[in-house]
Amino acid sequence: MSQTPDFPLVIDLNVGGVVYTTTLKKLTSHPNSKLFGIFTGSEPVEKDSKGRFSLHRDGVLFRYVLDFLRDGTFLLPYCFRDKERLKNEAEKLPLQGLVEAITSENRVKPPGVITVGYRGSFQFGKDGLAEAKLSRILFSGRVALCREVFGETLNENRDPDHGQLERYTSRFFLKHSFLEQTFDMLVEQGLKMVGSCGSGTFGGSSDLKPGVDAEENRWNHYNEFVFMRD
Repeated sequence: MSQTPDFPLVIDLNVGGVVYTTTLKKLTSHPNSKLFGIFTGSEPVEKDSKGRFSLHRDGVLFRYVLDFLRDGTFLLPYCFRDKERLKNEAEKLPLQGLVEAITSENRVKPPGVITVGYRGSFQFGKDGLAEAKLSRILFSGRVALCREVFGETLNENRDPDHGQLERYTSRFFLKHSFLEQTFDMLVEQGLKMVGSCGSGTFGGSSDLKPGVDAEENRWNHYNEFVFMRD
């Protein structure tokens, strides 16, 4: 292949607003791909205001495309949730080897344990019917596993990341209060419930905080569920 003088050996890319620096050799390593066509001059390509070559693709997912172009290997993080979107990007480029790698990628996930807890009560709504009322859904476990399972639904404000790779936490909680959604997310990542416990109801007559309904307070309870992946 003769070198096209319009393309330097090191190329700055603007992919959907995300900036990358890579090599011409890497971008032209798959002759049947759209990238090969662009960076050998057979297909048009635009430049942004700073002179970087502009590709109208998903900028965040393009990092995995570059990983594949580097040496043909492919390994996704355990917390990755956009496999179908990445496959779509690979099909559009197209990079058949990457499509096949995504399709066959079935990593063995490491074992781990997450304990889910919630405090709840029963509130009495319309026509006197009782409805379950949950406050925050809390959990404890290894931070990496919690992020893998719950992704963007995590609220880490009470325990911000200080760069410790394998730390544990008991201070995370979820941004939603749907227990069924929580259980679905755990099951989807291969965890199974192995134990649970509950506190029962509370019928004390101690002074209540302002705004707390006395009848609802009688039905306060706390439950925990232990999920494990082995």
